[in-house]
Amino acid sequence: MPARRPAVTRRTVLRGAALTPVAGLGLTACGSTEEGAAPLTGPVELGPEGEVAEGGAKLYRDHNVVVSRSGDGTLKAYDTVCTHAGCPINKLEGTKLVCPCHGSEFDATTGKVLREPAVAPLKTLAVEVKNGTLVVRPQT
Repeated sequence: MPARRPAVTRRTVLRGAALTPVAGLGLTACGSTEEGAAPLTGPVELGPEGEVAEGGAKLYRDHNVVVSRSGDGTLKAYDTVCTHAGCPINKLEGTKLVCPCHGSEFDATTGKVLREPAVAPLKTLAVEVKNGTLVVRPQT
């Protein structure tokens, strides 16, 4: 007598149909970059110099840039598009940047990778203060 295969229930079919869109969203996030993740092509004004505290960092999500200020007042800036899969980083915890796509972490003061899967550091940007306003641009 042949082995009997279990019957597919309506609940099984509905559960699979409900999960399909969620799985598709996860795959989309892994392989794509968002529209806002384009690299800087020229100078961008970020805001008042005073927004970046000494020993701290500020994330400018609209421009995919983080600016940090060391204890001696030196400013550094980095592109916040993750070097792993091109996702824009949208979370800053103190001076640690966290990528939402795969959990890579970067030091906002050095651009170095703190946690994989990313292995390459963030791209350094030139930063200066013009008339009290932070201005960043690609390094040449």
